[in-house]
Amino acid sequence: MRRAILVILLLLALTLPERVAAQYNRNYIYWVGQQCMVDSKYREAIDVLNVLLRHDNSDFDAYFLRGIAKYNMDDLLGADADFTLAVELNPVFTGAFYYRAITRSRLGNYDDALNDFQQAIELRPDLPDPYYSRGVTRLLNQQFEAAIADFDKFIRYEKRHVAAYINRGTSYLYLKDTARAYDNFNTAIRTNREDPDGYNRRGALYMAQERYEEARADFDMAVACDSTFLAGYFNRALTHNYLNNPMLSLRDFDRVIELDSTSSLGYFNRAIVRTEIGDYNRALEDFNSVARYSPDNVLVYYNRAMLHTRLGDIDAAIEDYTRAIELYPDFANAYIGRGVLRRAKHDMEGAKSDERTAQRKIAEYRTRLQDSTYSIYADTTQRFDRLLSFESTLLERNFERIASTVTQAGDNGLTLIPMFRFTLLNSEDDATDRRARRLGTQRIKDFRAHLGNDNLYLDCRMSNLDPVTLFTIDRTLAQRLHNTNEATWEILFQRGISQSLIKQYTNAVNTFTEAIQLNPTNPFLYINRATTRAEMIDFISSIDNSYQNITLDSDPAKRLHNSGTRTYSYDEAIEDINKAIKLYPDFAEAYYNRANLMAISGKLPEAYDDYTRAIELEPNLGEAYYNRGLVQIFMKDTRKGCLDLSKAGELGIEAAYEVLRQFRIGEY
Repeated sequence: MRRAILVILLLLALTLPERVAAQYNRNYIYWVGQQCMVDSKYREAIDVLNVLLRHDNSDFDAYFLRGIAKYNMDDLLGADADFTLAVELNPVFTGAFYYRAITRSRLGNYDDALNDFQQAIELRPDLPDPYYSRGVTRLLNQQFEAAIADFDKFIRYEKRHVAAYINRGTSYLYLKDTARAYDNFNTAIRTNREDPDGYNRRGALYMAQERYEEARADFDMAVACDSTFLAGYFNRALTHNYLNNPMLSLRDFDRVIELDSTSSLGYFNRAIVRTEIGDYNRALEDFNSVARYSPDNVLVYYNRAMLHTRLGDIDAAIEDYTRAIELYPDFANAYIGRGVLRRAKHDMEGAKSDERTAQRKIAEYRTRLQDSTYSIYADTTQRFDRLLSFESTLLERNFERIASTVTQAGDNGLTLIPMFRFTLLNSEDDATDRRARRLGTQRIKDFRAHLGNDNLYLDCRMSNLDPVTLFTIDRTLAQRLHNTNEATWEILFQRGISQSLIKQYTNAVNTFTEAIQLNPTNPFLYINRATTRAEMIDFISSIDNSYQNITLDSDPAKRLHNSGTRTYSYDEAIEDINKAIKLYPDFAEAYYNRANLMAISGKLPEAYDDYTRAIELEPNLGEAYYNRGLVQIFMKDTRKGCLDLSKAGELGIEAAYEVLRQFRIGEY
C-alpha cells in the first residue's frame, strides 16, 4: 500500500505547473529514489525513478541510479543498458563508466569493461577504486602482471584494504611466485586479524604444498573469526581428510551443508568420505542430493553407480552408468563399469558392446593426449572418487540447475504468466500489486462500463474473491437468468465468468457460446471462451498426469512439451482468439494469449512473434516481456531473453528479478 501511494503522490507532484515547483519536485523525487536505495528497497527505487524518467527521459542521473538498483537485483543486462544511457547523455559521467565497467566485468565482457575502466581513470585519475576494480577484472581475465600493477596503485591510496592484498597475492600465485603470494597473504592478516579470508587464502596455499598442520591452523583461525565462514569449514574438512581424520572431516562438511543446504560440493565430498568409511546408505543419500541440485554432474552418477554396485543394486548402477554416458559419451570408465555389470546380468551382447566402445575411446584418448579439449573422462587411469576443492565446479549448467529447483519447489516464477481474461477481482487489493494500475484501452474501459460491474477486470491474475463469494455470485446470476423472460448476452457473459471461476468449465463454455450467439461481433466474449477452453484442457490433463506447466526442463528435448503420451489440442481456443483478433486487430492481450498457447504447443517462433505484436500494441505489457524472455531463453537466445526479463521487472513483474537472480546470466 505504501509503495502504491508513494508512486501516485510522485505522479501528482509532476503535474504541478510552476517551473520552480517542478525543479523542486524533480529533486525531491530523485531524493526519494536515493532513500529507497539506501534502505535496499531496489524495486521501489525503480518505481520512483520510472516516474522521473517518464517526465524527463534525458535525466542521466536517474538512469545511473536505476542502473545501480538493477545491478543490486542481479539484473546485469538491464543495469548495463541504463549506465549506457547515462554516459550517452553525459559523456564525462565518471561514475557511470565505472559502474558499467563493473557490470560488464561480472557479465564476462572483460574487453569492454577494461575500456570503461580506462575512461573512468582518464576522467578521474585521482580516484583509487577504479584501479582496484580494474585489477580484479584483469585477474579474472588472467592478465596477472597488469592486475598486480593496478593493485599496487590502489594500495598506494588505500593501505588498509585487505582484499587488495589478497587479490595481489592471488595474482602472484598464478604467476607461481609463492613467496610474494605468502607476503601478501601475511600482510592481509596483519592488516586485519579479524578477517577470515586472509587465513583462508594462506591456509589454501599451505594445503596445496601439503603442509596440512599449518593449513589446519589457519582454517581454525578463519572459522574462529567468523563462525559462518563456509570456505573455512570446507577447506578444513579437506585438510582433516588428508590428515586421515574422516570423522572431523565429516563434522566440517556437516557444517558446510548446514550453512548452505544446496551445496553440491558439500554433499559430494561428504558422500565420498562416507563411502570411504563404509557408511554406504548415508553416502547414497548425499549422492542423491547432488543429483537433485546438479542434475548434469557426471561425477555423481559415476560414483553413485559404484556405490549401488557395493550395495548390490545392479540395475540402479547400470542406470547411473548409462546416465553418465549420456552426459559424456567419451567416458570410457563408465562403459567399462557398465560392461562388467551387464556381464554379471548375463547380457553378453551389451557387455561386449560396452567393452569395444571403451577400448575405442581409450585408443582415441591416447592419440589425442596433446589436445587439451579432449575429454579426460576417456582416461581409465584417472580417479573420479576424490574430494573436490572449494573452487571446483560440478559441470552444472544454470539452465539445468533451475530446472531441478522447479521440479523440487513447484511454481517459483519460471512458468509462463497466465492468459488475460475478464475475471472478478477485489479492487482494494490493487495497491499491493505493481501491475494493477494498467487500465487498458478505451474500448476495454467502455466494455467494463457497459457491464457496470466494479469487480470485473481484464487481468491475468487469479481471482482474489473467496470461494463462498464466487458461489454466491454464480447463484445470483443463475437466478437472474431463471427469472428473466429473455436472457441477455451481458448476464450470460458474467454467468460464464462465474462458472469458469468455480471450475464448471463445460457449463461455462456453453454459457459463453450462448452469449456469442446473441452478440457475435464482440471480441471479448471470444477471449473468455478461449481462455476457459484452455483452462479446461489444462485441468483435465492435470488429472490424468499427462500435462505439465511450462518449466525449464532438464532435458532440452522436453522443454515446452507435454510430459505424457496423450496430447491435447488448443485448436478451438486458438480459433476463438483468431476471431477476437479479426474483430479487434489492436487487441494486445489477444496476441499475448495466442502466444501463450503457441508456447505451450511448442511453436516457439510463432509465440515470439505474437508476444512481439502484443508489445508493439501495448509497450507497458510487462507480462509479454516476461513470457517472451522465457521463450527466448528456451530458444537459447539467452542474452535477449534476459533483456526482456529486465524490462519486465522494470514494468512491475517482480518474478523477473527472481529468474534473473537464479539464472545468473553473468556466469555464461
